[in-house]
Amino acid sequence: MEWLNELLTGDSVAHSLLILALVAATGVLLGSIKIKKIGLGIAGVLFSGLAFGHFGFHINNEVMDFVREFGLILFVYTIGMQVGPGFAASLRKQGLPLNIMAASIVGLGVLVTIGIVYLGGIDMSVAVGLFSGGTTNTPALGAAQQALKNMPSFTEELAKMPGLGYAVAYPFGILGIILTMGFIKVLFKVQPTKEAAEFASQMQSSTPRPANLNIAVTNPNLDGLAIERIPGMASSGVVISRVLRGGEMDVAVPETVLRLGDVVHAVGPEAKLREIQIIIGKPSDVDLKALPSTVTTRRVVVTKKSVLGKTIEELNLDGMGVAVTRVSRADIEFTPTASFTFQFADTVLMVGEEEAINRAANALGNSPKQLNHPQIVPIFVGIALGILVGSIPFHFPNIPAPVKLGLAGGPLLVAILLSRLGRVGPLIYYMPQSANFMLRELGIVLFLACVGLKAGDQFIHTLTQGPGLYWMGCASLITLVPLLIVGLVARAIYKLNYTSICGVLSGSMTDPPALAFANTMAGSDAPSISYATVYPLTMLLRVVAAQLLVLIFLR
Repeated sequence: MEWLNELLTGDSVAHSLLILALVAATGVLLGSIKIKKIGLGIAGVLFSGLAFGHFGFHINNEVMDFVREFGLILFVYTIGMQVGPGFAASLRKQGLPLNIMAASIVGLGVLVTIGIVYLGGIDMSVAVGLFSGGTTNTPALGAAQQALKNMPSFTEELAKMPGLGYAVAYPFGILGIILTMGFIKVLFKVQPTKEAAEFASQMQSSTPRPANLNIAVTNPNLDGLAIERIPGMASSGVVISRVLRGGEMDVAVPETVLRLGDVVHAVGPEAKLREIQIIIGKPSDVDLKALPSTVTTRRVVVTKKSVLGKTIEELNLDGMGVAVTRVSRADIEFTPTASFTFQFADTVLMVGEEEAINRAANALGNSPKQLNHPQIVPIFVGIALGILVGSIPFHFPNIPAPVKLGLAGGPLLVAILLSRLGRVGPLIYYMPQSANFMLRELGIVLFLACVGLKAGDQFIHTLTQGPGLYWMGCASLITLVPLLIVGLVARAIYKLNYTSICGVLSGSMTDPPALAFANTMAGSDAPSISYATVYPLTMLLRVVAAQLLVLIFLR
């Protein structure tokens, strides 16, 4: 059994991989244990690593450094790919106030962290770990550790401090946000399910799904006029897909000429449909979709590279004899205009004859299998660009080392930009949801396993005989003070919907367990909307804030 002893206690690559696999497996199992629907989640890997490190299991330093940084890159890059398409939209209209609230939580957390350094006597190398763990933000921990390496005073012992602070602070980071949501609920006597219903009603009124309406042409001014020339039609967001004339059904295209007595089938926002109906004529009892006809509908997926970035008008889909009535993108369905540009994975609802739809489907690609294949080359090109961007130094006065986005911020920013663009040259920046989730989970597991192993030899001593409990108390301030201030202001002064508050609080802490708790409490996914709205900006702010705390306040 000498070979087994050497494998368990040696310094080989096989030993390192074995320990990492054991830490990951036991940590995921630990995180899956829930008490009253609350568990450690992926943070179980961190505590598994701490346990292994405490009992003397270590791995090669070079292997650990590589695995930790590569895991961090995978994690933040896939986050950027996921949230990037909606990032710009999240900063508009309602998204701007929500992002201001989330940014305020980050800023207040920074101020509390600085306060515990100067008033509480905690070293910034530990405090930045408390800041990261108290806000359950792993990329911020990675960014802080990256910044530490650039400091003239860097030592291996110093490198362990953020991980220790993170591990001590993390449990209450999860619990603190749940306590805050519960406190606001009790204080304002909130009924979460009622608030969720009100939120759903507001969302439906602001972003209505397309509706249908059959309209009889009775306006004599439209007799002999093409559909595209109907007043207000181009800007209404309404699409006419079918025309019934003399018992014959035809596909409607912009050039189709209307006659008195025709019945048309229109699709679009309900309010706009009513406006167009007033112009065209009166509602008809004839349901064109229910009549037997050779005109049919089909959903087609955009997968052909040559059509990406082109408009409906440029592709001349109308000329092929089909009408595009709806498009689904990122779970949002809407009626497109002629200037709508296609992106990879758009789902298009077409109306037309079977042969015409087949032609249009071939033009758009319509190969659903391609959606399940990750684009490998764009992934590595994106990561390479992210590393380059993260390595660019920014020099500021009175800061001893240059500020960099680092391996946490660079890939995150690049992924947000690339996923927003969708395509750069021949490269398509689309990642299937299953592939994204797999890479993201793999990355965070590897990162947390290494962090735990590195800090494990000192964790128990720090917690039981050192200042661990004091650190935990300070970390609770970093967690609770910003959440309570912003949450109470949002409800008491701005009367924000409770589900939106829960989403903002969860997103500002980038805390999926808290979001899951909020969704369960509300009985819907309503908190996820505001969570996704604030998540990208919050992630960037926390990564940058962690670096600045190290570079400015650690000498």
